[in-house]
Amino acid sequence: MNTDPIADYLTRIRNANSAKHRIVEIPSSNMKKAITKILFEKGYILNYKFEEGEKKSQNVIKIALKYHPVTKLPAITTIDRVSRPGLRRYADSENLPRVMNGLGIAIISTSQGVMTDKEARKLHIGGEVICYVS
Repeated sequence: MNTDPIADYLTRIRNANSAKHRIVEIPSSNMKKAITKILFEKGYILNYKFEEGEKKSQNVIKIALKYHPVTKLPAITTIDRVSRPGLRRYADSENLPRVMNGLGIAIISTSQGVMTDKEARKLHIGGEVICYVS
């Protein structure tokens, strides 16, 4: 039994990327939906779709992964979990992390919802650092 669903979500994306899959299916949750929306808005994935099952436990997120048209390299080069159940990582608004000196994004869970490090910096709020994407 996996105790960290966010780590499972990130690993499924990482594995599908390395295997050059076009689409990856992941069990759904509100946190995963929020992370997926951010990845889409920032151009790391082509598209996504939230599919409802008969039971709440059967809801899935279908993510269309993005690759460079010529080199076929994935848009997501690294996607790493930062805060985990055994060691939570928090950052206040002054100490929010910068990924690849601003070229990547850090996804932060704040009191105002899940957002990127840049948005949290603009709103002057901190939170739990979920993952780094570049």
